[in-house]
Amino acid sequence: MQLMNFKKSLINIKSNQVNLKRTMKKLIVVCVIALGVFSATAQNKIGYINTEELIGMMPEAEKIDGELKEFQASLAQQGQDMMKELGDKDSLFVRDSAKLTATMKDIKRGELIQLYQRVQGWNQQAQEAYQVKAQEKIVPLRTKAQEAINAAAKENGYTYVLDINSVLVGPPGDNILNLVKRKLGIKDTPVVPKSAAQKPPAKN
Repeated sequence: MQLMNFKKSLINIKSNQVNLKRTMKKLIVVCVIALGVFSATAQNKIGYINTEELIGMMPEAEKIDGELKEFQASLAQQGQDMMKELGDKDSLFVRDSAKLTATMKDIKRGELIQLYQRVQGWNQQAQEAYQVKAQEKIVPLRTKAQEAINAAAKENGYTYVLDINSVLVGPPGDNILNLVKRKLGIKDTPVVPKSAAQKPPAKN
């Protein structure tokens, strides 16, 4: 009986040794893969950039912003003009209603309904028109920014460039904003020291 128990214990020990060897092999494979990934990452030069910040610094951005604001104001003015037209025509219809024939009343009422429907749908139309105009203005700017990023990355040996706003967790890398700014000819705005800005003018 003791001999049987001893043999069973021996079998269990051998089985545990086999399992341990298998586990060690798996760990070695995992370590080799991890080292390979780390090595590949180390060989690739990675950069980061805030594309929206870059576009905001481009000289064309200020002009486009002004043009879009002007277009938005014109859309708002058109909406106000339609509202005024509706109010004026409605007042005239109420004032002259007693003098109009039944046929003319129906015609004027139909015109008011059509104008009212135009006013009701204007907000949606204005938003869509603004979005189309914004895309028309901004897409070329984004294309120019992307081309500058590609060129700066190539010249400075970056394999990957990631947008800061799109990455929550990523490998270590460099901020290449200044490299791309130089590519676009964007100069840094000089910072005025607070002491100089707050210094009162000299008395004569």
